[in-house]
Amino acid sequence: MARDYAARCPVSPVRNTWLVAAAAILLAAQGIRAQKVRVDEEVEAYPTESVDLRCQFTDGAGRTKLTQVSWIWEPIDGQRDNIAVYHPIYGQSFPNLSFKDRVVFLHNRLENPSIRISNLKMSDAGRYTCEYATYPSGNEQGTTTLIMLAKPKNSASVVTVQAGSKSVVVAQCEAADGKPAATIKWMPLFGGNHSTTTTNGPDGTVTVRSEYRLVPTPADNDRELTCMVDQRTQERQWVYPLRLSVEYPPSVSIEGYDNNWYVGRSDAMLLCLANANPAPTTVTWTVASGSLPDTVMVDGNKLTVRKVDDAVNTTFICEAKNKHGASRHQITTIVIEKRQITPGPSTGAVIGGILGALAFIGIVIGIIFYIRKRQEDADGPPKHKPPPPVKAGSSTEMLNKPSEPPTATETVPLSPGEVYYEPTGGEPVTNLDDETTGALNGGAPPVLDDSAKYDNELRDHGGHHGNDLESSNRDPTAANISRGESFVSPAMYV
Repeated sequence: MARDYAARCPVSPVRNTWLVAAAAILLAAQGIRAQKVRVDEEVEAYPTESVDLRCQFTDGAGRTKLTQVSWIWEPIDGQRDNIAVYHPIYGQSFPNLSFKDRVVFLHNRLENPSIRISNLKMSDAGRYTCEYATYPSGNEQGTTTLIMLAKPKNSASVVTVQAGSKSVVVAQCEAADGKPAATIKWMPLFGGNHSTTTTNGPDGTVTVRSEYRLVPTPADNDRELTCMVDQRTQERQWVYPLRLSVEYPPSVSIEGYDNNWYVGRSDAMLLCLANANPAPTTVTWTVASGSLPDTVMVDGNKLTVRKVDDAVNTTFICEAKNKHGASRHQITTIVIEKRQITPGPSTGAVIGGILGALAFIGIVIGIIFYIRKRQEDADGPPKHKPPPPVKAGSSTEMLNKPSEPPTATETVPLSPGEVYYEPTGGEPVTNLDDETTGALNGGAPPVLDDSAKYDNELRDHGGHHGNDLESSNRDPTAANISRGESFVSPAMYV
């Protein structure tokens, strides 16, 4: 019957939601109940230091009766050891001998049984549970995880190797006894590779080793390689530069011969240069023809010919040795009769260079003067003469106008040197313009306008003028006018 009811009345989605919410509330209530014991979830510490593990019982209603509190250490899963016990009547107890004299209660009461562990060891890492025996709810507890940290002991070193064709270890880097494990990197990776191994210690520390490998060549000797270590406890990255040590036999060359060993030359010298690691132990000079000539002096890798003669017209051989082998090099010297003078630069080339420099300087100076001249021309007065004014009115009006003497405001054109007396009795005015200077015409040649010519013609004919109307209708041009003066039409005689 119940099955039939369940089949007829299935659980609705809304009802399922309420059931899930109720279950969550119950779990939360249990979690709140479990939080009566307040502890730190996690603490960190270093060896030889001290750490405080806090614990406090909170019961808002005050209905729980506390009987006893214990601290239980769990170094690994499944192992539980009491290290400290407190009873309000019987007092304190420290049953674990490994923590004896290293654990103390900070407060002598059940509500706050916090402890301090001194002189910590790496092996002290683990979970520490503060557990209460209570009535009527039973045991209440809270767990703190103690994480022991250790700074690694970092080191790096090179491995001296011999140049060859196989990959070998040339450098090592180690971060020992650290917790957590360190990370090792190498820079730069010039054609090599590295491998890393990890070793766990009995106290929980970790040692990390890294080896750098490559196929060593003479060019790799003294090359810089850097080991870098990163670890949680370090304030900054640990960096250690190294210089590779690759040993190889000598490679020999001879320097100093300049193809100018002439007869009579003094103190000609040859140097035997040997590239080797380690340095050559011996350097030997010989000649292909037998023993060294009497004029030759040897000092280590240096051979000196005190005076060149035909005896040093031979082949010199230098040989260098170290523990990895020997190498030799030879050079043939040729003695000549006369000294060769190395020609210097030709005189023509020197003169050509000087002339080219002078030409360049001249061009620069010319450009500078040209630019300055353009600037001065732009800032000075205009070079053209302004156009003459045009007189208004018609020739008919001027013919009908009676003849009158010129007024004071009119200008009378005068011939060069001619004097004009003002009607009012003023000072005579002399025309200073002439054909050579043209001072009153702005520096231009003098201009004799048509009115002046016509006036002269009237005087020459006794003051009579003809009946030619075209002559009387002639419009006089402007008089000589200097720059800055007003344009005033000259007087007209009819």
